[in-house]
Amino acid sequence: MRLKNYLLFTSGFTILQLASAGRAAAQEAIKLDSVVISTTKNDQKQYQTGKVVTIIGSDVLERSHGKNLTELLNEQAGIVVGGATGNAGLNKSLFVRGAASAYAVVLIDGILVSNPAGSGSSFDLRMFSIDQIDHIEILKGGQSTIYGSDAVAGVINIITKKGIKAGNSVYGVASYGSYKTYKGTIGISSHVDNFSYNIAYTQIKTDGISEAATPVGSSAVFDKDGNKNGAVNANFSLQASKNFSISPFLRYFYGHYDFDAGAFQDSPDNNFRLKHFNGGFNTKYEFGSGKINFNYSYENSQIDSKGTYGKSYSQGIMQFVDLFYNQKLGSKLDLLVGLDNRATKFNVNASTQPSTNLFSTYASLFMHDLSVFNLEVGGRYNKHRQYGENYTYNITPSINVIKELKLFGTYSTAFKAPTLENLFGQYGANLNLTPEKSKNYEAGFNLSFADNKYSLRAAGFKRDLTNAIVYGTVGYINQANQKAKGFEIEPAVKAGIFTFRGYYAYVEGTEFNFITNQVSDYLLRRPKNIFSVNAGVQATKALFLSVNYKYNGKREDGDFDAYKIVDLKSYKLLDAYAEYSLLNNRLKIFADLKNILNEKYTEFYGYNSMGFNMNAGLSFNIH
Repeated sequence: MRLKNYLLFTSGFTILQLASAGRAAAQEAIKLDSVVISTTKNDQKQYQTGKVVTIIGSDVLERSHGKNLTELLNEQAGIVVGGATGNAGLNKSLFVRGAASAYAVVLIDGILVSNPAGSGSSFDLRMFSIDQIDHIEILKGGQSTIYGSDAVAGVINIITKKGIKAGNSVYGVASYGSYKTYKGTIGISSHVDNFSYNIAYTQIKTDGISEAATPVGSSAVFDKDGNKNGAVNANFSLQASKNFSISPFLRYFYGHYDFDAGAFQDSPDNNFRLKHFNGGFNTKYEFGSGKINFNYSYENSQIDSKGTYGKSYSQGIMQFVDLFYNQKLGSKLDLLVGLDNRATKFNVNASTQPSTNLFSTYASLFMHDLSVFNLEVGGRYNKHRQYGENYTYNITPSINVIKELKLFGTYSTAFKAPTLENLFGQYGANLNLTPEKSKNYEAGFNLSFADNKYSLRAAGFKRDLTNAIVYGTVGYINQANQKAKGFEIEPAVKAGIFTFRGYYAYVEGTEFNFITNQVSDYLLRRPKNIFSVNAGVQATKALFLSVNYKYNGKREDGDFDAYKIVDLKSYKLLDAYAEYSLLNNRLKIFADLKNILNEKYTEFYGYNSMGFNMNAGLSFNIH
């Protein structure tokens, strides 16, 4: 399909751009009063909290089979996933409100997950298939009071699919697209008496594109960097008694990725293999007006890499325990108290097996529906094996001025503990490091009217981080101060068969720059300005169409060979999606078109980004 044909195709959607915003977040506004947020550990309704919450609903996930998780998150206000539009095997960096990728926590079903074999231990977003997710909750701002270390800029809670309410179900997805990319998912779900389960397997393979870009003026032909991976997700639930339930889970992921030697540098032989196992259980015991949750998780990651400097192997293990108790103190006051412990071990070789332990206790009071007033206050105590003790706290008020208008704000502190690499790594380790600490400020309003058909949320934020861990002249040290501030504006409209969602996000800040070895007044790879609009129409009972336009502003990146800063130009992306339902929605045929205008742009300096690409397929659910 040539460029002019792309333009002809997209012109048919132009009117829709002014009318809707893909169900990706319209549901957030439309169901504001009824949505229950599990990520706060108190099952609050959205109108009862002053936190900035985004819900990516199951309806959105069902229309995202043509995407992966990084692409979906990259469409949300205040979130940038670096490398989301690059080669599938390229490392992905999660930036929330301008913070670096290690300052956001990822949960699966409310339980902390990580990649303990990785140098920064951040969860690898490529390890989870979008087809195995029911919905996603995103809490922005400092959340260390409830979730401890790393929750400096936000928390992303991935809620997986569970057993259906009754009977048996078989579901799946099959798609094929550009770069010989195919994906297949098959799942079974059942609920019989007091026992239910959901088991799914996803397989993805692609030839990909060259990760590294070809230098200007070069006639060299770089090889394609393909990858293949598979993911198993299994959830079980037993209602052992009226009051007690236990829900074991296990997940396994493997990935084989080809990668290049660096910016503008091809390498046909580089590759790494990742194996990741995660198993554990959730338990819940309810009595009267209280309940106790006990969660346990075991993670084991192994990375076997072959790169420019030879072969390497690493293994990381994390065991996580989380016990918390909820008690209703009347109809307007809830108490949460809990403790958690995370034990981490890193195996590089037989003689190098560093470990650490972080133990925490926390408590929060939730006061809600006090006339028009809601308030959450909480604190957390942390005890780390190496650095000792530290504390965090938060104060989150909100006022429902009228039914249609809510004002909210938050003041919180957060922290990030030194990683095993910082404390024990082969290069520049420092056992005297202290945690990075931040102060976070947030305020805004949410306006909705006409039975929530129209909504507008605006939020401003400021984050001051001190004692940032950087690599100095003699190794890792606590040195830099980092600052970020910005705002997000998110309108949404639902008018008959049309939906609309848009956002404008602005962020600016300072951070330590590893290229210049000093604090810079910009954020590498993060644009100050992002604008997005998404429009959708339920054209017929069976046919749904949507388009998404996104503008990414100018930003800076590093030339790590010449040790200089380079400016990257702004770029725009236009995507489209079509879906047709058959057999009472049991079968759906879809097509997902990305970068329809075939925009030529650079997301990371020296690396390729996708031109026009597409995939099409079908999903089914038989029950």
